[in-house]
Amino acid sequence: MSFLNELFAELNNDDRELLQERLDIVEHKIKFMDKIPVACLNLDNTTNYHLSEEILLAGGMNEPDILNAVYIVYHQEGKTLIDLMREVPTLLNPDWQAVKNNRIILLSDSDGLERNAQRVINMVEDIAEMIHPGYFIFGGEGDKWIRFSL
Repeated sequence: MSFLNELFAELNNDDRELLQERLDIVEHKIKFMDKIPVACLNLDNTTNYHLSEEILLAGGMNEPDILNAVYIVYHQEGKTLIDLMREVPTLLNPDWQAVKNNRIILLSDSDGLERNAQRVINMVEDIAEMIHPGYFIFGGEGDKWIRFSL
């Protein structure tokens, strides 16, 4: 969490406490859950490690092998949900476990890649909502990300 400490250091006490409370809610709920294998991919089907810390904080584990991923999250710098909906269908392999189980997530890059504490906590909440459906409802689905199936 050293990267979070650096980001939180830039905040005033009230903002830091509010974001910490939001993170604590996620951490408390996932405390006794199994880690979910998540592959985050670019549009060339290579692993995208940009969201690695957020995936871990949201109760996932970075899965480099697409065949073992329970969820596949497509996220590409500069791409919106519409862009992803156009491009992802041709990338999917029907033999992948995540495709068979309709666990493909498209994640918009509308916020850009700049990291700040607010964006990181928002992303942690979004990823928790993606990979733990029914346990988290933060309202990001449909706006920042969508579930995608063939």
